[in-house]
Amino acid sequence: MGLYAWVLLLALSIVWGGSFFFAEIALRELGPLTIVTARVSIGALALFVYLRAIGEHLPREPSVLAQLLIMGAINNAIPFSLLVWAQIYLTSGEAAILNAAVPLFTVLLAHWLTDDETMSANKLIGVVVGIIGVAFLIGPQAVRGLGANLFAQLAVIAATISYALASIYGRRLRSLSTSVAATGMLTGSTVLLVPLMLIFESPFSHVPEIDTIGALIGLGVLSSSIAYLLYFRILAIAGSTNLMLVTLLVPVSALVLGVWILKEEIAAQAYLGMCIIFTGLLVIDGRPVKAIVDIARQLRS
Repeated sequence: MGLYAWVLLLALSIVWGGSFFFAEIALRELGPLTIVTARVSIGALALFVYLRAIGEHLPREPSVLAQLLIMGAINNAIPFSLLVWAQIYLTSGEAAILNAAVPLFTVLLAHWLTDDETMSANKLIGVVVGIIGVAFLIGPQAVRGLGANLFAQLAVIAATISYALASIYGRRLRSLSTSVAATGMLTGSTVLLVPLMLIFESPFSHVPEIDTIGALIGLGVLSSSIAYLLYFRILAIAGSTNLMLVTLLVPVSALVLGVWILKEEIAAQAYLGMCIIFTGLLVIDGRPVKAIVDIARQLRS
């Protein structure tokens, strides 16, 4: 994976790093389906404005619209709902550790479901090392929490599998521009979620507080519309396995943002965790490892 893709991946981790924070604020007043529906609908609306500004429009072919609807279901509607519901019972640290398994599932599924993203030793080892790094980064209190709230944890794991499948299925949308694919997917998930929200929750029973409205806008504009422009660009140039490495970087970005914006302190094991995560990413990339091996061979000769 080239430098450009790594820069985009880092940018995606930053805009996704605030999603858990925004969701925690919104959960004080709103139900999970209302939060998720607001997120995707605000994101879709923002991207429609963007599409109009650049002179693009959604496709009209039924087969393409069906693909966008499926993508909206498996990449937004299902995993978003599961994750927000799970956050009622789990800490953000516990959810982040479980969510970090996304690239592991992606490596395994891509090996079986694609012809050009087969599993390699460095990918598998790097992903496992990265997950260990996430556990160190978040700290022992989150690891000790694993095992309780089983159904909520299973919901996060189901969401990670859905994300992994979406990153592979999204390869079918490569013929579309990044902006069209992102807009169509968020529109599809909005179509699916609005009826469910109206049936199972009462979103219009009161006017949310200003901080809740701000959190929803953050989820929609930053963590959805901007995020998925980056998402589909990375998918097009780097593939599904590399794309899902973002889940290893999200906890790092969230921690750095917390220190920078909220002036939080970093525990000692967090530094170790970040080093382990970056080591795992270097192993996955392969080039630094190859360079070290080549140097060792030259020294022996």
